[in-house]
Amino acid sequence: MLHNLGKENSVLQQFVSEIRDIDVQGDRLRFRRNMERIGEIAAYEISKTLNYVHKEIETPLGVASCPHMTNRIVLTTILRAGLPLHNGLLSYFDMADNAFISSYRKHHKDGTFEIDTQYVTCPPIDGSIVIISDPMLATGASMKQAIESIIEFGNPAKIHIVSVIASSLGLKYVQRIFPDIDIWIAAEDEELTAKSYIVPGLGDAGDLAFGSKLQD
Repeated sequence: MLHNLGKENSVLQQFVSEIRDIDVQGDRLRFRRNMERIGEIAAYEISKTLNYVHKEIETPLGVASCPHMTNRIVLTTILRAGLPLHNGLLSYFDMADNAFISSYRKHHKDGTFEIDTQYVTCPPIDGSIVIISDPMLATGASMKQAIESIIEFGNPAKIHIVSVIASSLGLKYVQRIFPDIDIWIAAEDEELTAKSYIVPGLGDAGDLAFGSKLQD
């Protein structure tokens, strides 16, 4: 199921506007913080789908029956661009276990590329709610490889994807091969260039958050 959180007017759209804005992007601290804020909003929305039990909590003046989440959460992100978004999710799911995937686009001289995964570190995930975050969902190839890498570690009860901006093509691809996964996005862009960059998109999320990198 696709959840486009940007379809309704909210402060989320302000955060998305700022991370897209070339005049604001130069402020790395603000870019990272806005990514975190979007992660926090996604975490809040995902929390509505989880399981809860009521517990009796003693207050200074009496006893209150309060719902407590029962799901075990495993937050997963793709290094390095996903870290700010991951931190936003972690600030709400603060007791979650964490997994990290090191992968990148390995470009070839003919203009094509492949997804090269260097390593995966992951806790046990059997029966858990796995939330995979990556700020940009372009072709869907990185996300496909990330999901396949994670499920080698066990059988989660449910997988959620959190992306800030997704291409229509990438969404259709991921939905087709993983129909049971819920996808949460802040914006959907129609265009994908010949080099698989989202337009209008926002540029390279990793570079904007942490600085430019040396190219191969």
